[in-house]
Amino acid sequence: QVQLVESGGGLVQAGGSLRLSCAASGGTFSTYRMGWFRQATGKEREFVAAISWGGASTYYADSVKGRFTISRDNAKSTLYLQMNSLEPEDTAVYYCAATRAGDYYNRYQYPDWGQGTQVTVSS
Repeated sequence: QVQLVESGGGLVQAGGSLRLSCAASGGTFSTYRMGWFRQATGKEREFVAAISWGGASTYYADSVKGRFTISRDNAKSTLYLQMNSLEPEDTAVYYCAATRAGDYYNRYQYPDWGQGTQVTVSS
């Protein structure tokens, strides 16, 4: 089991940028597939982006493709999400998650989760 702690959320105007980080501990970070999910108030938790063990493969929800970039630094056991051109619809709590295997897009395939960080985009 790996412990995950997100940071970097905050309040930003539409069109602005934020960079989220997720620090991992208690496990061999490079052996985990990693994902970002988000949950807006009153909505289901949804897939945002995911990345393979070494970072060679990345996956994005259509709603963020071209605006968000997922990356990882295995030497620092840290996952990132660079978010550009933010829109009010991106407002949500953002979670990082870890899994050894399974469908990147399916939140039920991820057993380990962080506590989340709030991102609020004002119009």
